[in-house]
Amino acid sequence: MNRDLSILIPSRNEMFLAKTIDNILENIEGNTEIIVVLDGAWADPPITDDPRVIIIYHNTSIGQRAATNEACKLSKAKYVMKVDAHCSFDKGFDVKLMADMHDDWTVVPLMKNLHAFDWICPDGHRRYQGKSGVCEKCGKETTKDVMWEAKASPNSVSYCFDSEPHFQYFGDFAKRPEGQGDITPTMSLQGSCFMCTREKYWELNLCDEYFGSWGSQGIEVAVKTWLSGGQVMCNKKTWYAHMFRTQGGDFGFPYKLSGNQVENAKKKAKEIFFNNKWDKQIRPLSWLIEKFWPIKGWTQEDLDNLKKQNNEEVITKGIIYYTDNALNMRLASMCRKQLMKAGLPIVSASLKPMNFGKNIWIKEKRGYLTLAKQILAALEASESDVIFFCEHDVLMHPNHFKFTPPTKDKFYYNQNIWMLRSSDGFAVHYDCNKLSQLCCYRDLAIEYYKDIVARIEKEGFSMKTISFEPGTRDNRWEAWKSEQPNVDIRHDNNLTLSKWSPKDFRNEKYCVNWQEGWEIPFWGKINFR
Repeated sequence: MNRDLSILIPSRNEMFLAKTIDNILENIEGNTEIIVVLDGAWADPPITDDPRVIIIYHNTSIGQRAATNEACKLSKAKYVMKVDAHCSFDKGFDVKLMADMHDDWTVVPLMKNLHAFDWICPDGHRRYQGKSGVCEKCGKETTKDVMWEAKASPNSVSYCFDSEPHFQYFGDFAKRPEGQGDITPTMSLQGSCFMCTREKYWELNLCDEYFGSWGSQGIEVAVKTWLSGGQVMCNKKTWYAHMFRTQGGDFGFPYKLSGNQVENAKKKAKEIFFNNKWDKQIRPLSWLIEKFWPIKGWTQEDLDNLKKQNNEEVITKGIIYYTDNALNMRLASMCRKQLMKAGLPIVSASLKPMNFGKNIWIKEKRGYLTLAKQILAALEASESDVIFFCEHDVLMHPNHFKFTPPTKDKFYYNQNIWMLRSSDGFAVHYDCNKLSQLCCYRDLAIEYYKDIVARIEKEGFSMKTISFEPGTRDNRWEAWKSEQPNVDIRHDNNLTLSKWSPKDFRNEKYCVNWQEGWEIPFWGKINFR
């Protein structure tokens, strides 16, 4: 009988294997089987005798990856799902996953933590799963009390890896708009559970024994899926709970696991994927990094170095930040902290010395000429190819900095900007070109602001003849909109006037896509009172 799904379980001396299998049998609702490999030892306690369970036994251990492959060789199902031998599952998890599956996806359910057991003494004192021994309260011997409950939190749905590479939880991505919804992408995997088609499993060699028995499996599976043109998704409509290893040998790693083996798997992952040496990839690793940017454990320098070692075009990005140092410190600090999430080098130009990025002190009074000099000085001090203009009173979402100007001869404005009235939290949006939302190549900006400084010094400043928004008067600009908006905080000390109603426009043709309210998409309510 051909099955729709084969659950593959590599197991060696796993004390909760039988419990895991019973839990799967209790919760599957589809045409699903379990193929378990007893890798060097019989199951203790024994596995339930059930026609949906196939057992392979090896006298001598062949290793976790090899055991998973052996299980997959027996499968005739469309889908396979590798699972650790210490997990519990949601009711109907199999049919829920298959219902939304795509053939080029690798999918993982939402992951919970499994509360497998407690230690309990004769007096009823409990200690959460950990090292065995006497009760810490009364000194009496303890026995294991199996709980087998999925904990309410945490609920893990997004994962990544850093530049080493080390596995990381990626909670920041889960908070982004692209991390919202029932089925969302994840850069990497945890490794204890994943599902794909059997065809893709073998085509991509998702348990390559070259990596060794154990280590970096989540990275291997996820990166191979992404770089070959597929997607790695978390289906939050269902869940599994994974028991994490405890200290003291009571539930340690059943395979002999040395630091060298883990480092070897990590080294091989870096050797293959970081050097674009995998023969089935159609995308470079830099593509994956940029897709999920910003990423915990990655700096812009890390990404640039990755591109350089693979002879990819490197377009460096940087931020210039200008301030008159008159802004409320709480507000200024909030904006600077948010700006640092971009992970880009910052050159600040200020009217007082400050410790923010590479600082340039302009010893002049606030004004239009001074502002032009600040911008020019910061541009000239930056070493980046592409520059993002950032002001001291704007909250910048990190996705703003994903943009790369397609040409070197135009100025680009992010029009996904909301204006927030700091006095009461009222906010408005309309399509507009603001200096704080400008992005362009550095050489183009230097040329423009050199001319602005020279003209103001010679003629004085006039809004009729001089524009601080480059390209808007000679049609050398284009607009784009980031996925999430930025927030321009309007206060008593702004250099430009604010518009809080369509009636404030002299010409109504400039009031495009007007929106207003007390909440800003992604940011929600922001109130400074």
